[in-house]
Amino acid sequence: METYVLDTWYPLTWSRNVGRQLSAHRIVERDVVLYRTEAGAVVAMEDACPHRLLPLSMGKLKGDAIECGYHGLTFDCSGRCTRVPGQDMIPGNAVVTTYPVKENMGLVWIWMGDPSRADSVPVFDLPQYHDPAWSAVEGDALRIEANYLNLADNLCDPAHVSFVHLSTLGNAASEDIPVHHEELDGRIVTWRWIIDAPAIPLFAKYGNFSGNVDRWHYYHYHAPSIAIIDFGSAATGTGAPEGRRDNCMQIYACHFMTPVDRNTSIDHWLHVKNFTADADTNAALSADFRVAFAEDKAILEAIERNEKRFATRKTIKIAIDAAPRRMRRMVDRMIEGAPTGD
Repeated sequence: METYVLDTWYPLTWSRNVGRQLSAHRIVERDVVLYRTEAGAVVAMEDACPHRLLPLSMGKLKGDAIECGYHGLTFDCSGRCTRVPGQDMIPGNAVVTTYPVKENMGLVWIWMGDPSRADSVPVFDLPQYHDPAWSAVEGDALRIEANYLNLADNLCDPAHVSFVHLSTLGNAASEDIPVHHEELDGRIVTWRWIIDAPAIPLFAKYGNFSGNVDRWHYYHYHAPSIAIIDFGSAATGTGAPEGRRDNCMQIYACHFMTPVDRNTSIDHWLHVKNFTADADTNAALSADFRVAFAEDKAILEAIERNEKRFATRKTIKIAIDAAPRRMRRMVDRMIEGAPTGD
């Protein structure tokens, strides 16, 4: 059975990283070369010349075409060979596979499946990213030596923050608060509320809360590779659990996962927040997120190593595993081409 969902839009890299230079990337165990045309459009094609399979990313741009670095075969934006030096005849099979690409939310998205289906599926979007009342700050591309589904486990799991992220995103107040989950409109939603408790370090630092808060965590997992974490705090008693958000600090932590291969993932992350800040504050907030995500990276890579070491060992299941299990069933259904809803 196929290991990956192919008929979907995957994040591949930040738009800011793609220009008039050839850049090599790997996704779902396939190699891709990216560049921009002179008009600014992104082109994605297989990173292999059909002659001797040299990566085309080792070649050079000639206008909007790629010239192979070995024998000079030239391929236009559609992947069609337009020149073979030293001969007039161009083999009919001198063609390189190209992939549909789109840009949104500061990222280049690529479609690795049936290209005829690409236009029928919208690229993920978060309205707050474009809302001038909110502030979006791009983060990094964090390489994690772990399968992307192990990363998705983490991003369906609010419970871990009480133990992994005590200096940033969690505290002991939520250790024993149950986690709820449901499958809703093709996504897994996992959440919990922590009522009348101290603010987590991140919100204590940037939210200027003087007393206890009501805090929420909503993890929205959009299969197969997107997680949006809606988390925030409001002073206790100001109506946040009832839906009031006028006096709160709220952040959407966005995680866009690229499955490189079975053992490697890239997490493109950014945060969208309901307050503006100066450049120094944004940089400090991003630095705090880097600390938290480095903690996740260490956990996930250690798990990946032990999964290989103890490949035949059965692990136990506890209540907080319900959402990750449901997530994996959803991905399996997508790979098989079955509907993802209940």
